[in-house]
Amino acid sequence: MIAFDRPASTPQERNVLGGPLIACSREPLTGFFRDGCCRTGPADAGVHTVCAVMTKDFLEFTVRAGNDLVTPQPQWGFPGLVVGDRWCLCAARWLEAAEAGHAPPVVLEATHEKSLSIVPRDLLERHAVTIA
Repeated sequence: MIAFDRPASTPQERNVLGGPLIACSREPLTGFFRDGCCRTGPADAGVHTVCAVMTKDFLEFTVRAGNDLVTPQPQWGFPGLVVGDRWCLCAARWLEAAEAGHAPPVVLEATHEKSLSIVPRDLLERHAVTIA
């Protein structure tokens, strides 16, 4: 179980609320850097910064949209996601899902502030979920 009350990244990494960025998931291990956090950097063209909790509705939507997050891809170290998993989504993909009415819940404390350059904060807040 992840301790969500402690920062999981460097002190300069901030979440969308302005606080320290906490871990999104270590099981499955997520993040562009596969360190459990929705951090980003210059090589992350997809901006994998939104910590989302997978739902059946979202997983079906993203498969239909051409981004299969369900099928394992062992060659990429990708386990395939199931309902309840937390995963660092591309901010634009999350926004696309929200605009289509299929957005998964978001863990704001684990969502990197860089997301705000793509997704309005109020939209993220409307989909916020608290994880113990």
